Amino acid sequence: MKGVAGPDLTTAIQHLHKAIHAGGVEPRLLELVHLRASQINGCSPCVHAGVAAAKKHGETEERLHSVVTWRETPFFTDEERAALELTEAATRIQDGAPGVTDEIWDAVADHFTEEQLSSIVLEVAMTNFFNRINRTTREQAGKVW
Repeated sequence: MKGVAGPDLTTAIQHLHKAIHAGGVEPRLLELVHLRASQINGCSPCVHAGVAAAKKHGETEERLHSVVTWRETPFFTDEERAALELTEAATRIQDGAPGVTDEIWDAVADHFTEEQLSSIVLEVAMTNFFNRINRTTREQAGKVW
């Protein structure tokens, strides 16, 4: 991150990542959430890194290529679909967007504990945070942080 990172910020981000991963959500699902938010925001470095990280957690090419069209494919579980829908609703907060409706929240709450939901919401927020920094500083895909 050009001119944005420093020791305090790095430490804070490390603590947030620990909190996300301590919530009991399967890492592969967190990577799908990260990937979908990054696709929506057009963040090439996060899409690139998200695909690589998901592969390390055992994600398949077929599913990775289908994240952008998850509604139209048979490759995702109901749990994953609920998390992806939450991700989209929380990421698309432009003027007039409904955001996370009660229906979306109730659907995802049927699949996850409160602790897991907290992890997913924090993953979405962190991804959007990084997407916006990368878009602002014009980072390119392929860079290793």
